[in-house]
Amino acid sequence: MTYSGRVTVGGPADVHELKDLMITKVAVGPMDNNAYLLRCRATDEQLLIDAANDAKTLLGTIGDDGIASVVTTHQHGDHWQALAEVVAATGARTHAGRDDAEGIPVPTDVLVDDGDTIRVGRVELTARHLVGHTPGSIALVYDDPHGHPHVFTGDCLFPGGVGNTRKDPKAFASLIHDVETKIFDVLPDETWVYPGHGNDTTLGAERPHLPEWHARGW
Repeated sequence: MTYSGRVTVGGPADVHELKDLMITKVAVGPMDNNAYLLRCRATDEQLLIDAANDAKTLLGTIGDDGIASVVTTHQHGDHWQALAEVVAATGARTHAGRDDAEGIPVPTDVLVDDGDTIRVGRVELTARHLVGHTPGSIALVYDDPHGHPHVFTGDCLFPGGVGNTRKDPKAFASLIHDVETKIFDVLPDETWVYPGHGNDTTLGAERPHLPEWHARGW
């Protein structure tokens, strides 16, 4: 079946099958968070992005093969509600942005800085530090050698705008600057965007609206 990126809490996962990587998207919790399970097709190693909620669903999605690591995109509580239980069940190493780790109540094994590489099997993900939604939010970029890039943006980029900056002009200026310079300016329109909540999008769908986002200030 064709991947749509549309998932609902309590509904089935959706699977995006790439040549080297399988991406399973599932929605969990009362805030309709997205969690993404990445599986290297060469090694079967797995990585989870945001153990947001509902450990039972996440562990069922992970299956008997377990996970090597969990990446938490940022410190907001709706993105780590199931982290302790998932780590206890799997022994996974935890990753988070250096400037957000103190806000996550599960110890972070690997502090992530801008440009760092995170591996899942033979697949490499590049972390991009995007400041504004939180001080240490990170996005993960997979530059597929067989196709277009894919980027997991947490709550920093959604269909229709950047993440919530709580009407703080300085935070908005920082976030939109980082999203433009580290995402839009360096990745093509075909780049697939996997956000922390809701449906997926592409950079091409969002790029024409950047001037509107600047003008409205959120």
